[in-house]
Amino acid sequence: MRLFALALATVASAIPLTVKVPASEVRCFYGEVFESGTKVGFSYSVQSGGAFDIDFTLKDPNQNVLFERNKESYGEYLFSARHIGEYQFCFSNDMSTFTDKMVEFELNMDSDLKASLPEPVDTANTDSVEHSISVLEERVSVMLRNLQYYKTRNNRNESTVKSTESRIFYFSMFGLSLMVGMGLLQVVIVQLFFQGSRKQLV
Repeated sequence: MRLFALALATVASAIPLTVKVPASEVRCFYGEVFESGTKVGFSYSVQSGGAFDIDFTLKDPNQNVLFERNKESYGEYLFSARHIGEYQFCFSNDMSTFTDKMVEFELNMDSDLKASLPEPVDTANTDSVEHSISVLEERVSVMLRNLQYYKTRNNRNESTVKSTESRIFYFSMFGLSLMVGMGLLQVVIVQLFFQGSRKQLV
């Protein structure tokens, strides 16, 4: 079932999204590629839910499976689109019966088309600027991937802390209830003991 569609133009684009994948359900997204050879990048990370893992499948317009991963919390893929049409990106949470998953993903595309520059052009200066921009773009991309990774780690650690706090709270309440119950039981035993002693004296 088609739930969401992402159209990829023939210029560089990046669309970060966060989606909720309910338990025992599948969420699919579609990216439209209009030119063969377009570079398509896709990354995702599970932000919350269960063991922070999910199944992922990527198919081309002919329904051929390009990538398939099971029970992973993070994935990053880069490939050149050979076919024009819709590429399918699906997250499956069939492994979970009750737990929903929050998944953050980013879909980006970069074609080989470049804007034409007016003449005359200083080729040496242009190449230098293009190289600098390319290096800067690569470093920014690495920084964004690292930030996404740290965000995932932070969410996972926060979930672990909350789970630990919850367990400590319930264990403390259990211990307190046990102590109160033992105290009441001792009082009852002492009362019964004295009542029995009085009857023996009478």
